[in-house]
Amino acid sequence: MAPLEIACAVLVPLLWGVQYAVIKAGLAVFPPLFFVGLRFAVVAAILLPFVGRPTRRELRVFLVISVFVGGLNFGLVFVGLAGAPASVTGIANQLWSPFALVLAWPLLGEKPSRRAVVGVLIALAGVTLAVADPAVVVPVVPTLLVVGSALALATGSVLTKRYGPLDPMRLMAWMSLFTVPQVLVASAVTEAGQVQALAIADRTAWLSFAYTVLIGGIGGFGLWFWLLARCAMARLAPFTLLQAAFAIAAGAIFRHEPLTATLVAGAALCIGGVALSQRPAPARHPRSGAPPARVPSTP
Repeated sequence: MAPLEIACAVLVPLLWGVQYAVIKAGLAVFPPLFFVGLRFAVVAAILLPFVGRPTRRELRVFLVISVFVGGLNFGLVFVGLAGAPASVTGIANQLWSPFALVLAWPLLGEKPSRRAVVGVLIALAGVTLAVADPAVVVPVVPTLLVVGSALALATGSVLTKRYGPLDPMRLMAWMSLFTVPQVLVASAVTEAGQVQALAIADRTAWLSFAYTVLIGGIGGFGLWFWLLARCAMARLAPFTLLQAAFAIAAGAIFRHEPLTATLVAGAALCIGGVALSQRPAPARHPRSGAPPARVPSTP
């Protein structure tokens, strides 16, 4: 990966990791699915005038991706986040990475290297250690919903890679439009108090909303879709594990969630696993006495 791609691959989990703590402020006012629906409606309104109409093929692809990356991923993670600490949610969502590596093998033909597999396993050990921290209350159902969102995000990302390259902004705009009815219908069926939430929302709630629209949404996913078009899934997936460390830090700083030694140790393992998975394999040198490899001449 080029230096710019690596920098963007680190920036994306930073934006998403901080987002967990920021969204908690909005979820104190807005029902989760209603919050998701508003988010995607605004993203679509901002981007659609600039991206043009999709082709018939793109239309089908965008609709499918919207189900996984939009409706299922965001719906499940927002509902889970409403009932779980931001740090735990950010860590549990890291199961996205092994899900993506597993799905990329049969769907994309991207077999992960042994080094990448070991790095991901170490990082997952860090995730498990952090979630099992006895000092932090981990509600089971919200955490399982976040795990489901991780599977949905992995599926959507692999499909984006399979059917790409796709224009990142066009994908985000139309995916957002298709997501709106999915989550708003679900909100109307399962939630209450949507109108009251709009009336009582304060500046903190709207700043939370602005972050998830502009920074976590357009900024983070725009960069992510750009990376998917340029880099192998096996190279990108381990970077998302850094999101766990950023979520822990943001939870402690902005939400005053407990920063325990177990959480820190889990984050350290997670980062170490990412570093190992991204370390290039050593070059193989020919054995002594073997003839040098021939370099084909240019025509």
